Amino acid sequence: MPGGVNSPVRAYQAVGGSPPVIAFGRGARVTDVDGNEYIDYVLSWGPLILGHAHPSVVQVLQRAAERGTSFGAPTELEAELARMVIGAVPSIEMVRFVNSGTEATMSALRLARGYTGRDRILKFEGGYHGHADGLLARAGSGVATLGLPDSPGVPKAFAEQTLLAPYNDLAAVRRVFEQHPDEIACIIVEPVAANMGVVPPADGFLAGLREVTQEHGALLIFDEVVTGFRLAAGGAQALYGVEPDLTCLGKVIGGGLPVGAYGGRTEIMQRMAPTGDIYQAGTLSGNPMAMAAGIVTLSILGVTPKAAAEQDAARRDAGPSNEAPTNEGCYRALDELTSQLTDQLLVLARRAEVDVQINRAGSMFTLFFTDAPVTDYASAKRADTERYARFHRAMLDRGIYLPPSQFEACMLSLVHMEADVEETLKAAGEALQEVRT
Repeated sequence: MPGGVNSPVRAYQAVGGSPPVIAFGRGARVTDVDGNEYIDYVLSWGPLILGHAHPSVVQVLQRAAERGTSFGAPTELEAELARMVIGAVPSIEMVRFVNSGTEATMSALRLARGYTGRDRILKFEGGYHGHADGLLARAGSGVATLGLPDSPGVPKAFAEQTLLAPYNDLAAVRRVFEQHPDEIACIIVEPVAANMGVVPPADGFLAGLREVTQEHGALLIFDEVVTGFRLAAGGAQALYGVEPDLTCLGKVIGGGLPVGAYGGRTEIMQRMAPTGDIYQAGTLSGNPMAMAAGIVTLSILGVTPKAAAEQDAARRDAGPSNEAPTNEGCYRALDELTSQLTDQLLVLARRAEVDVQINRAGSMFTLFFTDAPVTDYASAKRADTERYARFHRAMLDRGIYLPPSQFEACMLSLVHMEADVEETLKAAGEALQEVRT
């Protein structure tokens, strides 16, 4: 395996040392093959909002496996999960399941180009939307972590169709549209950036993107692979009250199994084959294992097929609504515990006289070693990555498993407890003292 891993950031090149080889996970903790236990704030990079090996997820997967792992044919499970997603996410009237976030964004872009008849797309510096050609230009996540240039292997002619603007800079977006009138098929954006570290949208930024795309006949795509069903059942679009034309999902909706989805308005989605002329397919799309895990996960979060169907019917009668059927207590508890952790981390950093900025959105946060606010990719890149690497190693030595990159998000699950937070803060106090100089 190149670098000994199957996804680059796992190799720990950005933080040094050898990555722990994980043997198993239970609840909020993972254990490596040497028997070391860690409180996990990576959570498989986001899907495990219920923690590791949740009994209900394990049970439903066992039952699903006994019935067959894949059929390449329709099942009731995919229809049930589709009803849940449609009922919960404000902008989605029709959805298609795929197998990864990359596949979801790639397919959504093809749909946007086919629907508008235009070739160019606009993305944001530091935004990561998977590793498809054309989306790696100044990308975040592992591309930023490893300090790579725009990836070789992407044809220049194809890359030229991707336009760039700084995140949170609406004026720059307007200038790009003025320079390329009637050429841009869509804007694709993480409504809360999570791959340059966590960077929330500035006031009016998402609404401004909605306005610009409508003015110019382009589509707005929200990449909610990370934020969907993590920040709220309706995703970031429900929290911020802005509805895109298309939404990409992944991670949480598969309960820890490989999954992705894209969806939006019926008139757009019906352009996909077999009802339309834009092609996309997948052997394992909607496979019963991922669908079963997704259904039980969303059910625990308070989204049920019945509630989803009722919500969908009511929405069609009443028009657009940002309300979603959800157990608000789940997300409120996640938000409060994450806030408790980040507030105290800032106190510890001040006490250690270490310059730190913490950006948080719900149960996602990033600790940046910098004295200036982080609002876009340029300001994120000014953070002290070497100090983060030292902090990461110090925390790992104390049993705290953080993302091995300055440019990724820490996340909490519903099974993280105050005792986990207290243990984390104790470790962080010592680690911050260790990295003072």
